[in-house]
Amino acid sequence: MALDQSFVGRSYPPTEPYEVGREKIREFAEAIGDDNPVYRDADAAKGFGHADVIAPPTFAFSITYKAAAVVVTDPELGLDYGRVVHGDQKFAYTRPVRAGDRLTVVSTIEAIKSMAGNEILDIRGEVHDESGEHVVTAWTKLVARGASGPEQGGEA
Repeated sequence: MALDQSFVGRSYPPTEPYEVGREKIREFAEAIGDDNPVYRDADAAKGFGHADVIAPPTFAFSITYKAAAVVVTDPELGLDYGRVVHGDQKFAYTRPVRAGDRLTVVSTIEAIKSMAGNEILDIRGEVHDESGEHVVTAWTKLVARGASGPEQGGEA
């Protein structure tokens, strides 16, 4: 079933603030195998001009992914999440995510496309701190795989 095109441009309410902790940043950096000291040591981060430890660039996904969940679970959209794979991710930063930030995300559906029996959903997440300053924009592309069956050339 095709996704409802009228959802393009729809924005969802901001998330509750997410407080970025030093330990979460350290754990994330460890999980991705990045030993850059600015992700673990406040003094090292200060040596590079930051007020505190900063997060690796892909850390924002852990915040925007949760915000995008509101979009993908919207029953009116009609997305079958059981058929979804993550297609692409990109970020545009105004400044790094820092320990102590309290961040909110507003998710907006940028595009819905049908291609080769699949539905492609582009979601933009705008991340702001508690003062309203823009921190990062994240774009997530999700692909809802089409049902394969004999009528579509798949196996029965």
